[in-house]
Amino acid sequence: MGRRPSVFVRPLTMDEGRKLQRISRSAKDPVRLRRAIVVMSAQGRTVKDITTLIQVGEDYVRDVIHAFNERGFDALDPKWSGGRPRMISDEVREHICLIARTSPADWKITAFSTRSLSKLAEHLVRQKVIPAISRETLRRILRAGKVSWKTTTTWKASTDPEFIAKMQRVLALYDTPPADGRVICVDEFGPLNLMPRKGKAWGPVRRPRRLRATYNRYGGVRHMLAALDLATGRLYYRIRPRKRWREFLGLLKALRARWPGQKLYVVLDNFSPHKHAKVRTWVADNDIELVFLPTYGSWLNWIESEFAALRYFALNGIDHRSHDEQNAAIAAYVRWRNARAEPKTNFAPDSPIRAWTDYPARPPDALLRSSHE
Repeated sequence: MGRRPSVFVRPLTMDEGRKLQRISRSAKDPVRLRRAIVVMSAQGRTVKDITTLIQVGEDYVRDVIHAFNERGFDALDPKWSGGRPRMISDEVREHICLIARTSPADWKITAFSTRSLSKLAEHLVRQKVIPAISRETLRRILRAGKVSWKTTTTWKASTDPEFIAKMQRVLALYDTPPADGRVICVDEFGPLNLMPRKGKAWGPVRRPRRLRATYNRYGGVRHMLAALDLATGRLYYRIRPRKRWREFLGLLKALRARWPGQKLYVVLDNFSPHKHAKVRTWVADNDIELVFLPTYGSWLNWIESEFAALRYFALNGIDHRSHDEQNAAIAAYVRWRNARAEPKTNFAPDSPIRAWTDYPARPPDALLRSSHE
């Protein structure tokens, strides 16, 4: 058998040479191997010399050289096969995601109220959706279909017949504050009792910070009455043992003294002390308008998001042993926050509440998130 003829790549241009150098610095191993073969062949090395230097088969070297001569740099790209074809079609995957969003009660299953991955896989097999499926495959299908394991939440539906009108009044004050005064959001926070509060903190892996466990509630409770000034973004508060109409009226008098000569539009919920006859009489005589939220519409009160931040950063993860200690922590946080306060604008600009013309039959999914952003 005669000797096979030598094969060389065609002459390379300067641009092709520079491109081969760039590929060698960034490409993966299969590309680098092909690049090395092309470069050595362009330098005049024979097929036999190349196979000896890089320890590959002679047929592989010839195939790379012929392919480069025919297709150029396209021949240097690795040809990925893509793996085994899918055994579960897109239609079945979509069906699986739809079933995963149902509850066992929808299928007349009374033995349990929720399903793990194993129970869901067994259900899919019983319903002949698929002959068999592993938990890992099911998990990947659900993840790709954007179906995740979520905690159930509650929604208190409002029965207020004037819900839309009241909501639009509050939003109008947020969007375009009146020129003759300022908008103040008022609410109560608490009860503030002395107890270990769960929280989050950085620490070693699998070694959470420990707090004492106790069911005792010594020292009684306190209540925080707070006001958020939208014009400055500053938070004003006082802590009292009770939250009756007397304490609420005291807060209003303090706000009135802080901004004399301006009308105050106070946004607040339907807590009974807010509607006490003596409170209504006093505000009517002191140029204050109480703007009540719709029933079960406390999420419209802008101060709610400030309370969430206060709880997270000042109270969670702490075990205060006295009210003085707890009050000092709250005061320190409020001072820090007010030093960085900015005017409050753009309340839930992209929320679906902006398009409501009547109260929805079911709560919008992004309501609370968008209203607190």
